[in-house]
Amino acid sequence: MPDLRPPVRVALVGSGGIARGVHLPALADMGGRVEVTALVDPDEALMAATAARWRVPGRYTDLHAMLAAESPDLVVVCAPPAAHKDAVVASLDAGAWVWCEKPPALSLAEYDEVAGHEGGRDGGPFASYVFQHRFGSGAERLRHHLAQGTLGRPLVGVCHTLWYRDAAYFEVPWRGRWDTEGGGPSMGHGIHQMDLMLSLLGDWTEVTAVMSTSARATETEDVSAAVVRLECGATVSVVNSLLSPRETSYLRFDFEHATVELEHLYGYDNAHWRWTPAPHVDDGDAAVAAWRPEEDVPSSHRAQLAALLDAMERGERPRAGGHDGRRALELVAGMYRSAILGRTVGRRNLTPDDGFYHAMHGGDPRAAARALTRTESGTSV
Repeated sequence: MPDLRPPVRVALVGSGGIARGVHLPALADMGGRVEVTALVDPDEALMAATAARWRVPGRYTDLHAMLAAESPDLVVVCAPPAAHKDAVVASLDAGAWVWCEKPPALSLAEYDEVAGHEGGRDGGPFASYVFQHRFGSGAERLRHHLAQGTLGRPLVGVCHTLWYRDAAYFEVPWRGRWDTEGGGPSMGHGIHQMDLMLSLLGDWTEVTAVMSTSARATETEDVSAAVVRLECGATVSVVNSLLSPRETSYLRFDFEHATVELEHLYGYDNAHWRWTPAPHVDDGDAAVAAWRPEEDVPSSHRAQLAALLDAMERGERPRAGGHDGRRALELVAGMYRSAILGRTVGRRNLTPDDGFYHAMHGGDPRAAARALTRTESGTSV
């Protein structure tokens, strides 16, 4: 029978590159499931050009005016990070579900404040966040094996985001600043791979991190490294860099019976995964054939959006929201606390009475800057 439900009415906050290049194409791929009714952007010329290209009728410079006039079912927030919290809260309060770009918020305090504006256990509205790498068939298949115990216990992990951003990249006024981006590559770039890792292996217990501002004129770090211990017993090496000319996003999971690797840049399909049996596995070729996904679904905003729309239809909290969407942000906060204070940090330390719960620099950006420019001898430069 044909689906007689009306389309989900969608509004976008922000009409720049991420909206034009990713979100609007993903929404177009949903066919009759959605109808994009409005854009919100203070840059009227940019908004007009985007609206004309994608045939969006509603154009607003004020979010509250749009919410009152359009009553959208879903608001997609693709504005700069400092605007995330207020846009998500306003949209939830207006009764809309929200899908917000990363990072979810500038701090754990902001994230938890947003959660207080969500609906009850059933029906929503709920907020979820753009962590699209969870939704490819490779990750979904590995998640299945973890649930079934097929590969044995996870023991060792690698989670590296090695990207390159030149000085011109940071000329955009909000980039590389604590008050507008919240942090450096740990916050705005590596958070994708860290979210994928945590969504597969579960919560972390403690982290020991170092960071530095080595080559770019930013308030925040441009490289970070950490050793992370997980509740499942695994130990993971995490590196986030914006200084790496050969760019790669690399994850490796060593289980009792197999190594599973993913190497890509900004998205993957099944060809980016490698499944290697341990020497003791009988008929390794057959085992690998059984481990691999049967279908090939690339990681993408489209895949996550489809899952979000399914959750909306069921009235259920979507994946990458609530505690599930908080894990990576919490690890980022732990990494900053560890690197700036120079000590190992446990999840239990990140409570509302701790400065790093409220800001990734711990409440003292000057002290954070000094910590991030320490030399090997421990003095500042």
